[in-house]
Amino acid sequence: MSGAAAVELAGRLAPVVVFLLAITVTAELAERAGVFDVAGHAVARMGRGRRWVLWVLFSALAVVATVVLSLDTTAVLLTPVGLAVAAQVGLDPRLLAVTTLWIANTGSLLLPVSNLTNLLALHTLGRAGLGHGDYVRASWAPAVVAVVVTLLLVAALHRRSLRGRYSVAPPAEPHDAVLLRVAAVVCVVLGPLFALGAPPWAVSLVAAALLLAATWWRGRSLLTGLPVPWLMALGFVVVSVVVELLQQHGLSRVVTTALPGGTGAGALLALSGAGAGLANVVNNLPAYLALEPAADGSVQRLLALLVGTNAGPLVTPWASLATLLWIQRCRARDVVVPWRWLVPAGLTCAVLVVVTSTLALAA
Repeated sequence: MSGAAAVELAGRLAPVVVFLLAITVTAELAERAGVFDVAGHAVARMGRGRRWVLWVLFSALAVVATVVLSLDTTAVLLTPVGLAVAAQVGLDPRLLAVTTLWIANTGSLLLPVSNLTNLLALHTLGRAGLGHGDYVRASWAPAVVAVVVTLLLVAALHRRSLRGRYSVAPPAEPHDAVLLRVAAVVCVVLGPLFALGAPPWAVSLVAAALLLAATWWRGRSLLTGLPVPWLMALGFVVVSVVVELLQQHGLSRVVTTALPGGTGAGALLALSGAGAGLANVVNNLPAYLALEPAADGSVQRLLALLVGTNAGPLVTPWASLATLLWIQRCRARDVVVPWRWLVPAGLTCAVLVVVTSTLALAA
């Protein structure tokens, strides 16, 4: 790799790594402050004893968390909240567990911050003179379709669990009121800032700094053992460098000749299908990096690839990091969703979401 290529790659990866580290710290501190705990129990109270209302409200919370704080945040922090709420109200925990897993992946299309692959795509668009607004204008339709189709399928598969009522949920655990309010305000402000196109790395860095300062002020013990995903960031860099080297040795040529060009429905379906298939074989991040040259800088083709690599990895456990994190959280709560059910159900969801979202993009 030449010096110029290395500098260009570093310039592409640095904002993504900073965002990954900062948003993880932000989300973890918000969780320790009680934001997710209080929100989850508020959802249970707002459901007023109706299971289907509780599920709809929890699904909305999962969508917001995924869009604003990324899919990994939903998998790590919202999964235990959903399982705890389900246990307290007597709801089948698999309903909220599957909802969290699938929404974490299929709901990660709308904003560049929702998924690391989106941030990589935004950088590619920037080199073509396009920006945040162009991304959102292209992503909103497939993003909405992906969420709606996912939730309709979850409702169909768990229709029995959605029937009936539950008793009033107990209140959330006690939390420091000041720190809780500060963390809640930070989380609420993140969404509009990201949606308006503020640099994700800068916004998340400021948010992490504010919450670190507030936590130091109000509850220093909450900083103990704060997880910072250094290994995840290192793995992201290593995978990116390896794929870049492969691109320079002919991978780009193979990819671009193997897939049809253009922005017709057939071409976009071929690209999204390739992204989904490869993501379930090797993981969604290297799948996106390997297939990105086939997008040729086109907004529609990049979004089609993102539909495949974001919403498609629902079949194998290694297809996305969010799935691996979700498995760990479920095991910690002794909740098991059998893979003999999850694999065919995930395949069904992936096919339905990828196809319908790609057609929405083509339209």
